[in-house]
Amino acid sequence: MKNFALLGLAGYIAPRHLRAIKETGNNLLVAMDKADNVGVIDGYFPDADFFTEPERFERHIYKMQHVGKTPIDYFSICTPNYLHDAHIRMALRNSAHAICEKPLVLNPWNIDALEALEQETGKKVHTVLQLRHHPSIIGLKNKIDADKSGKMYDVDLTYITSRGKWYHYSWKGSDEKSGGLVTNIGIHFFDMLGFIFGEVKNNIVHHRNEHWCSGFLEFERARVRWFLSVDVDFLPQKAKENGKTTYRSIQIEGEELEFTDGFTDLHTLTYQHILSGNGFGLQDAKPSIEIVHHIRKSACFEAVAEEKHPFCK
Repeated sequence: MKNFALLGLAGYIAPRHLRAIKETGNNLLVAMDKADNVGVIDGYFPDADFFTEPERFERHIYKMQHVGKTPIDYFSICTPNYLHDAHIRMALRNSAHAICEKPLVLNPWNIDALEALEQETGKKVHTVLQLRHHPSIIGLKNKIDADKSGKMYDVDLTYITSRGKWYHYSWKGSDEKSGGLVTNIGIHFFDMLGFIFGEVKNNIVHHRNEHWCSGFLEFERARVRWFLSVDVDFLPQKAKENGKTTYRSIQIEGEELEFTDGFTDLHTLTYQHILSGNGFGLQDAKPSIEIVHHIRKSACFEAVAEEKHPFCK
């Protein structure tokens, strides 16, 4: 049994980590969040200590390690994106490995600095790239890897997840804190595409604002037209009629990749891989971080007709 600490207990994604810690037979000893609406923990680890101040949380960790002789093996990090780098460093400097939600960091050069800290402390940084464990994604990757023809696949990625006005007033609406819309809702899809189709060769941005973004990505084995939005107005009419607030589509050569189901246990599967020594690390996370960083900082260019996503038309 490994001992865990968790940062960001009040957040949306924390319950998936609580469940993963529980289902892998491990124990959460202490958690931290500046908010105290954290009753969710009672369904998993009601005896865990809890702090709302990082200074007191870290002091408690130190006392556990050096006075109580109860080491923390892993920090699970579910905090806002801009705090990930600092909290990963907190984990490593307290002699613990880090398991961090995506985006692992906001800037590619942060990866290099964390690699140096890994070497200094002897601890590892793991990231949650759960789509790489999805059976449909694995099946597609195997199919592409087996195709030795060198064929370039044409792909359309569309993801619309409706968000209210609150979104733009929260930290998620700040490019400096979240990395912007493309990082918040797109990074796991870009990681998935790189995982399947290889290294990025070209990255062109067609449109970017706080409501929607679009562009064109060329990988080693695919040409990808992509469209991301948090605006309900972009939902297809059929989705609206069915009361849906989210629309997700990946079409490869005109055929839909079905991966709607199978998400339930992916965090637990991620933890199992990490605990068995097969987790995804800093270099695994870097390509998608480079993609979204480029999109965030790049100028926008008028789309060539064949590279323009259908929703832009």
